[in-house]
Amino acid sequence: METEEERQSYRRMRIEEMKKEKRRIVFWQRCMGVAVVAFAGLMGGLVGFGGASMFRGASAPEEQDAALQVKESGTGNVILPEQVKVSAVEPMSERYFQGSIPVAFLPDGEEIPAGDRFGVEEVPLWLMANGGSLSLKGLVPLEETGIGAPLFEACSTAATVGFDDSIISQYGVVIDVEDGVILAQKEAQERMNPASMTKILTVLVAAEHISQKELDETVTITIDITDYCYINGCSVTGYGLGETVTVRDLFYGTILPSGADSALALAIYVAGSHEAFVDMMNEKLAQMGMADTTHVTNCVGLYNEEHYSTVYDMARILKTAVDDPFCRDVLSEHIYTTSYTEQHPEGLRVSNKFLRNIEDLDTHGEVLCAKTGFVNQAGSCAASYCLGNDGREYLCVTAGSTSSKNCIADQAQLYRTFIPE
Repeated sequence: METEEERQSYRRMRIEEMKKEKRRIVFWQRCMGVAVVAFAGLMGGLVGFGGASMFRGASAPEEQDAALQVKESGTGNVILPEQVKVSAVEPMSERYFQGSIPVAFLPDGEEIPAGDRFGVEEVPLWLMANGGSLSLKGLVPLEETGIGAPLFEACSTAATVGFDDSIISQYGVVIDVEDGVILAQKEAQERMNPASMTKILTVLVAAEHISQKELDETVTITIDITDYCYINGCSVTGYGLGETVTVRDLFYGTILPSGADSALALAIYVAGSHEAFVDMMNEKLAQMGMADTTHVTNCVGLYNEEHYSTVYDMARILKTAVDDPFCRDVLSEHIYTTSYTEQHPEGLRVSNKFLRNIEDLDTHGEVLCAKTGFVNQAGSCAASYCLGNDGREYLCVTAGSTSSKNCIADQAQLYRTFIPE
């Protein structure tokens, strides 16, 4: 009989194979169809091709041309040689672009303050030079600025149908990712409370603002975090007051057990406060074109009249998170053991119950990533990503079910109905 470790190994292999094929396709599509971006005109006097001066009168270091291959760290960060001029970018991920970027880095240790930008206000490409590291943050659709990957969208067609009466969930959408087509929907554009599906956006925003090396840094669980969780009756990872936890563990703790303690600690680590992080989440939603349909007031999914979304928006948010390699790893993990601490010498063993339960049901494919949610006012909900037996990718988001069991059953039935056997 196949062990859990063997199943996990097989899933990771399947995910890696799919990611490699996706990157290959994207690379050749971009090579054929994306024009080289002319940044020189946008940058004006800020960055020169031949060693022009940098911010605040600093002299540009000696430059050398180097082809930059984007590393899929899952954080949007690319590690470069210390003093280098980037002359080309190969799109190894949909999040990036192909074009010429004339960049002169500051000497190692000097930093461009947060918020400074190369270019004009309309081009939110942020570059941070610190220790030879380049951060690409805030990319927007290619068709709008010429520098970002298009945001995922799906549309209804004449073939889009409603849900069968046997589906309990009040809201839902099933999407064929490859074609960007909504296969079936039920109140997909209507406002609903996303509950802990919110945490998909939490880890997505956090991942975009954290470097790979920061994942092993530690964060202390404060009384403000534990009190917030206790007062609001939140689900938690199980960390104790004063426990020091790695940033990496906070990501897994946010998703697998839906830990509010992990989500809050992650938010405070990234932004300095819960409130500031919520602002970052809403900025991300605005960038994705969702400001009118999705808004958050907290990073954990607590009910609030001003905390709302649609199942269609949640599908788009999940797709964006799945495209981030690190977020994808977190969302696809079935069982995870946190690092050893004084309070938990053997770590905490957490699991994604949705993935563990739906794998026993027929879905005409394999559900690779998922996040559930529940609040009394919204019922049970879930957002999931599936690789069909036909080799195609699908998204399914449902909300307003009467129980977690019925929520999972709804999703399995929807996948069986719309993925070819």
